[in-house]
Amino acid sequence: MEQVVAVGTQFMREVNAGAILRRLRTETSMSVSALAKAVGLSRQAVTRSLNALAAEGLVEFGSLDRDSSRAGRPAQLVRFRAEAGYVLGLSISPQELRVAVSDLAGTVAAADAVQLCGGSHGQQVVETLLPAVARTLEAAGITTGDLWFASVGTPGIVDPATGIIRLIPSMPGLTGDLLHRRMKDALGCPVYLDNDVKLATQGERWRDSERREDSLVMVHWGERVGAGIVLNGELYRGASNDAGDVGFLDLFAATPPEPRHPHGLGPFEDWVGGEEIVRLAKAAAERDGDDALRARLEAAGERAFDAVLDAVVDGTPSALDALDVVARRFAKGVAAIRAILDPRLVVIGGPLARCGETLLAAVRRHLAEQPLDQPALEVSTLQDDAVVHGALRHSLEEIERTRFDLVRSGRQEVR
Repeated sequence: MEQVVAVGTQFMREVNAGAILRRLRTETSMSVSALAKAVGLSRQAVTRSLNALAAEGLVEFGSLDRDSSRAGRPAQLVRFRAEAGYVLGLSISPQELRVAVSDLAGTVAAADAVQLCGGSHGQQVVETLLPAVARTLEAAGITTGDLWFASVGTPGIVDPATGIIRLIPSMPGLTGDLLHRRMKDALGCPVYLDNDVKLATQGERWRDSERREDSLVMVHWGERVGAGIVLNGELYRGASNDAGDVGFLDLFAATPPEPRHPHGLGPFEDWVGGEEIVRLAKAAAERDGDDALRARLEAAGERAFDAVLDAVVDGTPSALDALDVVARRFAKGVAAIRAILDPRLVVIGGPLARCGETLLAAVRRHLAEQPLDQPALEVSTLQDDAVVHGALRHSLEEIERTRFDLVRSGRQEVR
């Protein structure tokens, strides 16, 4: 049987400090005695570790707990200094940038969202993003020197180990290391890049306690379609870090022989993505003689997809007909996911989540035609904010791993 033992007093202090810090981060404040009981250490050992952590600026001794009902000397209170550092989360899509900064407890201090022009190339995106980050830091009352970590979610296939974007058809100008390099130079802290849907899945599970199932799939449904897969409570990435690229499913015999999109949209995205939804809505408006919807979509220009979703929310019949068509096709994708993974829950995120129960009812109706029992189906609670919250969550986890989880280094295993 293997066990981990502490070798030397220095390592023992690190083990104790890590345990104390993790416990304190879950509370507003605690007495030293209560903390000692919670972590299973003597008061003297806890006090030594707290003094070391206080010297690093991570904890702070407060006033005596004079409200306590216990007899004797009032207890000494101590708290985790969440304001000791900050983390940054960013979400990048062809339509917009979202930025948020939080303290070390995950409390958001400031956030911003900036619209992007459809034709923005890589350099333009970076030049728009950096001022947005600066404004967000200023709104939070901090500088880049206060940042401990930053995480960024982008579409496409990303190598998290290097920060290189290998494939991003919807924003080809960001391919390569441009984004990672410019952000690292500007922020001066570690910068992590990952696929946006994978981060959105982490964000959804973090912020919604009811979404912490050990088996779920979160599908981002918008201009493109991708999925984050959680198996046995862990995010599954696959051999190439692109598990869940359901946009490339080819489920329909009627798929055109030649791809309609030379820049990499997959067959499933061709049939259920934003461009197809707009096309179907225009066709339905033409068929139904709905001049108001036609004019609405024409005036929206590059934002026609958003206009269709707004029309669905408004209950416009032609838009609802278009939604029903893609819901039937989307149900085929859910059924394929069910047959392979059998998750407990499928969460729909991205722009389509705005359609709420109307969308769920349509997909469930078409799933009822499938022979297998289907997973529960819900829409994202975070919707457009899922990616940025997932980025914040990853940043905090990295700090937990590299700064707070002192046990990971300097340990010895014996048999």
